[in-house]
Amino acid sequence: MDDDFARLALAAARKLGASYADARLIETRTESILVRNGIPEDISTEDLSGIGVRVLAKGAWGFAGTTVLNRKEVTTTAEKAFKIALASARTKHRGVELAPTVAKTAKYKTPTHKDPMRIPLEQKLETLRQAERAVAAESNEFIKNSTASFKTEKERKLFMSTEGAKIEQLIIWCGGGISATAAYGNNTQTRSYPGSFGGNFNTAGYEFFENLRLVDHAAEIAREAISLLSAEKCPSTVTTLILDGDQMTEQIHESCGHATELDRALGTEVDNAGTSFLTPEKLGQFQYGCDGVNISSDATVPGGLGTFGFDDEGVPAQNVPLVKNGLFVNYQSSRETAALLNLPGGSSGNMRANSPLAIPLVRMTNINLLPGDWKHEELVEDTQEGLLMSTSKSWSIDDKRLNFQFGTEAAWRIKNGSREEILKLPTYTGSTPDFWGNCDGISHDDWQMQATRCGKGVPNQAIYVAHGTGSARFQTVRAGII
Repeated sequence: MDDDFARLALAAARKLGASYADARLIETRTESILVRNGIPEDISTEDLSGIGVRVLAKGAWGFAGTTVLNRKEVTTTAEKAFKIALASARTKHRGVELAPTVAKTAKYKTPTHKDPMRIPLEQKLETLRQAERAVAAESNEFIKNSTASFKTEKERKLFMSTEGAKIEQLIIWCGGGISATAAYGNNTQTRSYPGSFGGNFNTAGYEFFENLRLVDHAAEIAREAISLLSAEKCPSTVTTLILDGDQMTEQIHESCGHATELDRALGTEVDNAGTSFLTPEKLGQFQYGCDGVNISSDATVPGGLGTFGFDDEGVPAQNVPLVKNGLFVNYQSSRETAALLNLPGGSSGNMRANSPLAIPLVRMTNINLLPGDWKHEELVEDTQEGLLMSTSKSWSIDDKRLNFQFGTEAAWRIKNGSREEILKLPTYTGSTPDFWGNCDGISHDDWQMQATRCGKGVPNQAIYVAHGTGSARFQTVRAGII
């Protein structure tokens, strides 16, 4: 990418007296396709180009962004960011300090075999039509809504700073999914594959979408949606609970991912996302879960939507343990927040923004539950009585990330080590440290990267993140409405 505009912005900030500045020049193209009930409902392409300029002056931050890329506008944007920094300095409680990082000159590109943007539209549409038809074909009487979707994004990003960093990245991701909604009277049930809310996505080429094999799973999800119409409701009980990987993604996201964001723990990200029960005095002292629970923030793992070369402060991607043998050992951090706690490793490389018009925040990369010693079926076979829940449907958690309730699309009763009948409207509740403290089994054979969408900040920044996980088993969990 041409670095003229980034250099211009940094020069303008230096001239005004900024102690530090960085610029992110970004070009993004997003393509979305949705087929619903036999009709291509959405075929759209969105392009966004712009520059975001962050300035540190008199110990305070200023930020401004623009999608108008000419010399006058870029200079004006840098000047605006500087003025905002001066205004912020008048109300600051303390001056910003940045943990050190090595200013890199580097390039990074998502490994791909097939560029999703180069695959003909008709080829993608035909794959979605086949998958949607296979869903709908299972029952004309009960399947009232069937969908198949595809989405991809290509982002070119140039990061430069007054410390001398110059980093170019090309991030590509794609994926999709199918869903079946069955209805009879006022009873409506939905099943999704390979996950709810659009499916699953990876930083990878079109080969990832092909490997989802949506057509092969269409009949199964349609049959399950129909079965849920006549299924019993999930019982209200205290029981052994097994969560599959898709639901574990949401559990990890809400109760660990957000809880370990350092800006939340410090109370500087409250408006939209709340705070965290994992306050600084607990670092290295608090038992988050049982000995077998190991969770990391890993921006290096292949395929994750939080996988990259460098974050939006130019900090290299890294794998940072958050929970080690059940003990809370680290945060997701930025250069600023890491300096506040004098974290030994400095920033964990978790600063991300969703566009050139947004300031970077401490955001999840890939928050992963490391594999355990079990296979998925072994967890079931070892359970005398319990429930298996699958596929995220709803969630609610308090502003400290302690007390939660989750709902899933489906559940199955487990009796004497066997998965039995399907159950509808499953929910479960818990308190984060008690819940993770009762985890007594984690699988390895079904471990995969699963995408989810995350909102944070005011104005809200929606961004894709991922979680690597398999299935996990928890004891004495409250299921159903008690």
